Amino acid sequence: MPISKITYTGGLHCEAVHLKSGKGLETDAPTDNNGRGEAFSPTDLMSTSLGLCMITIMGIKARSMDLDLEGTEIDVEKVMESNPRRVGEIGLTLRIPHNFPEETQRILEAAGRACPVAKSLHPDVVQSVQFVWGK
Repeated sequence: MPISKITYTGGLHCEAVHLKSGKGLETDAPTDNNGRGEAFSPTDLMSTSLGLCMITIMGIKARSMDLDLEGTEIDVEKVMESNPRRVGEIGLTLRIPHNFPEETQRILEAAGRACPVAKSLHPDVVQSVQFVWGK
């Protein structure tokens, strides 16, 4: 069963709609690949998906421990490679505004690193992840 519908709208732009919710997003090619950078590029979305997946899985684990990660912010960086053109590295800095005990932090970090997107990325894509607790 389809999960989304993508429409190419021209000028290197696309619209994607999540079929269950009806919510959508737009993409554009990046400025370093013939686009105008007016929206997320597909590789931006891939990189951002890693952060979204990590915090979602961490949130599920936190909830099971009667904890809340509300207010967490993630900075996402993407490093492109050439020959072939691909994402070579995704850098994430998670700023979690809570000071949990070290063991709790270790459990939550392990949950995030085991998220489905992290496990689905090709091993050649370097995942540089930094957790900053209490910020």
